[in-house]
Amino acid sequence: MSTQLYIISPEKIDLPKFKVDLKNALEDGHVAVFQLRLKNISDEEIIKAGKELLPICHEYGVQFILNDQSDLAMRIGADGVHIGEEQDGTVEQARKILGKRKIIGVSCYGSVDRAMDMAEAGADYVAFGAFYPTTTKEPKARPDAEILTWWVTNSEIPCVAIGGIKAENCSPLVKAGADFIAVVSAIWNHSKGSKEAVKELSLAIGSSKN
Repeated sequence: MSTQLYIISPEKIDLPKFKVDLKNALEDGHVAVFQLRLKNISDEEIIKAGKELLPICHEYGVQFILNDQSDLAMRIGADGVHIGEEQDGTVEQARKILGKRKIIGVSCYGSVDRAMDMAEAGADYVAFGAFYPTTTKEPKARPDAEILTWWVTNSEIPCVAIGGIKAENCSPLVKAGADFIAVVSAIWNHSKGSKEAVKELSLAIGSSKN
């Protein structure tokens, strides 16, 4: 499997503007997954945003994942949920709510043991990071790229690399075997907009394989 791009929303969005930004990010076909990760807003606002953004993702064949809340993911009709530490619930709980066909991803930070446990519990992918300094959230771990190589050598479950990743520094993670590169700030804070940001990252991922 070649490395694919997984983009994550900012914690706060202006929904009408963000719909345009998301469409611009997705329209060239370089993105595989979009995660809606909103913080400090009501469940109703999350559901509203999800129901307006999900059709944009599906228009371009992009999987729509909701962060943290399996019950809201179900109400939105999301393709899956991404869970972090235990306060977000367990893989088993998420599976019970969402059923067998939905995607469940789990943050594993720098722990192979946690990743193995989550894969055994039925996770569809595991995420490692932060690999680089990031202002998006306080990182719980700073693993080396070698963790990705170990994982893809020893497991068939896809792995996601996250944390401070941009076009200039993604190459070691692609070469280490990441199935997905997850990006937040480098997409939405790009001076030329989300479309150009995705294009640059896609080119960087592609050239890293050569």
